[in-house]
Amino acid sequence: MPFLLDTCVWIDVERGVLAPGDVAALTGEDTVYLSPVTLAELRLGAEIAVSEDLRQRRLAALTRIQRQPVLPMDGVTGMVFGAVAAAVRQAGRQHRSRIQDLWLASQAIQHHCRLLTRNPHDFEHIPALDIAVYRLA
Repeated sequence: MPFLLDTCVWIDVERGVLAPGDVAALTGEDTVYLSPVTLAELRLGAEIAVSEDLRQRRLAALTRIQRQPVLPMDGVTGMVFGAVAAAVRQAGRQHRSRIQDLWLASQAIQHHCRLLTRNPHDFEHIPALDIAVYRLA
């Protein structure tokens, strides 16, 4: 089953707390995808960095990450997102503050990917989402 990686995975790799080999061990031979949502979140992080050195390091990491295939977002993604957001709200959880996570989950569901994250609580109450969780040592 292919993997869609949560933004936190890319951040952990960029910070050096998770090695690319660790990610490969978690995903095996399966294809690893990137989301446009993650690209947006990482670009934002680079643009608001507190120093020019940090900004340049983040932009360099973003350039390396862009070698991964990107899952498309389309009308079907939007329909899945609407159903996912409704399910989260019906479970009594806030959906508006979790928009990026819900988009990632919607893409994973649409494209039959397992979502790799260290933040499983961000994806609670999302039916049909296959999550793989890792922990930092």
